[in-house]
Amino acid sequence: MKRALALGLVGTQFLLLGALAFLPHGSLWSASLGIIVAAIALGLIGAALAVLGVIGLGPALSASPIPRENAPLITGGVYGLIRSPIYAGLLTGGIALVLVGASAWHIVAWIALVGLLSVKARWEERMLVAEHPDYRSYGARVGRFVPGIGRLAERG
Repeated sequence: MKRALALGLVGTQFLLLGALAFLPHGSLWSASLGIIVAAIALGLIGAALAVLGVIGLGPALSASPIPRENAPLITGGVYGLIRSPIYAGLLTGGIALVLVGASAWHIVAWIALVGLLSVKARWEERMLVAEHPDYRSYGARVGRFVPGIGRLAERG
């Protein structure tokens, strides 16, 4: 059941990212130079966050939100700034795609991605708290997707 849920969340995540990339272009705003520059900058920032997150996890990396057994808790590097840099990178890159796409459907798909990754991150964090006693204090210091925002409560 747990693995099926994980697979469903990952699959839905990729469907939403695909929708952001391939939905028809809209006309909510024009593709001005400022929009294009902002989209490129956000896309690069998102890619950098995701890549740093992947590199930072090393052997703890998993495509599934279910943590690898006996994997160490990673709290350094980009993980010292945000707990979910891969998800933050996907969301930031998603905003870039919304800017380029300029449609209400792009906005809806991005909001759905935010909701999905928020649920996925919370579920993953519950498993990490159970696996790593230090995770709750780490989560109380470090924001989820943005530094300082979405910190965990320090209760046990």
